[in-house]
Amino acid sequence: MAVINTSGRRKTAVARIYMTAGSGNITINGRDYKTYFPTGTLQYVATQSLLVANAMGQYDVKVNLQGGGITGQAEALRLAIAKALCQIDPENRPALKSQGLLRRDPRMVERKKPGRPKARKRFQFSKR
Repeated sequence: MAVINTSGRRKTAVARIYMTAGSGNITINGRDYKTYFPTGTLQYVATQSLLVANAMGQYDVKVNLQGGGITGQAEALRLAIAKALCQIDPENRPALKSQGLLRRDPRMVERKKPGRPKARKRFQFSKR
């Protein structure tokens, strides 16, 4: 199997992955994914695509993660792995799609508007 190269995004986080056949090692920016994502929830989110496709322990994943916070990075990694699994075996697509793992989450932070303290918050109104 050749190296599969895909990317995933969430908010401002970008995950670029290189997936090869292997023993299930996931390396993020030179560190193991269990040390990079400290909580069990984030570790589950990062490996959710592999669990749904029953591919846990079959592929080595080398990841470059940039931008955003750790939650956005974990979800960007989940999308990148799901896209790579679809390239490897198209039969994985229905299972991943039914779980919503192939859809890029479009929600972004709304920009701050002029004359307001935040995006939607307004300064206190004084009638008199």
